[in-house]
Amino acid sequence: MGKNLLKNPSGEEQLQYWDLTENGGSEWKVEDMPGDCGFNFCNDQVTKYFATSFERCLKRQVVDLLEEDFTAEQLDAQPAVVVGDWYSGRSDCGCTYEMTASLLSENQDVIQEFKAEPVTLDPESDDCSWKQVAHTFTDYGPGMRFILFEHGGQDTKFWDGWFGVRVTGSYVTIEV
Repeated sequence: MGKNLLKNPSGEEQLQYWDLTENGGSEWKVEDMPGDCGFNFCNDQVTKYFATSFERCLKRQVVDLLEEDFTAEQLDAQPAVVVGDWYSGRSDCGCTYEMTASLLSENQDVIQEFKAEPVTLDPESDDCSWKQVAHTFTDYGPGMRFILFEHGGQDTKFWDGWFGVRVTGSYVTIEV
């Protein structure tokens, strides 16, 4: 896999590099693994995660591919773009999860978009452990210059605090 183009994908630097597009309830929080979620992660290098609250929480990054040293020629050759994320719930409260990734033109118009199916985790019927969502963009045409990555969710019981979905290990890579 190529270099992860997302900065601070697991909260090592709190919320730095992320734009909070919705920050409901008790806002976003960074916790240490396994924390209140109670589930260990499959990669020992990942030691933190972002936790959402009782109202919808979304955060995003827009990656400028020319600033990341890709050339217009490389990008117009339509290399595979791989996006992914890890999410989990808690054993005491249900939650919802959502993720969107978009390939954008130089004017930041959407060329192609992937929206993960919204997920509801319920501890009564699901173990709520860490799960991965991933997508590979191909055959999207020339003109990609930016990639937008956005994810988040909330809890399903509207409990005060950080009982919503947990996210970590997010990634955006280009395979040139």
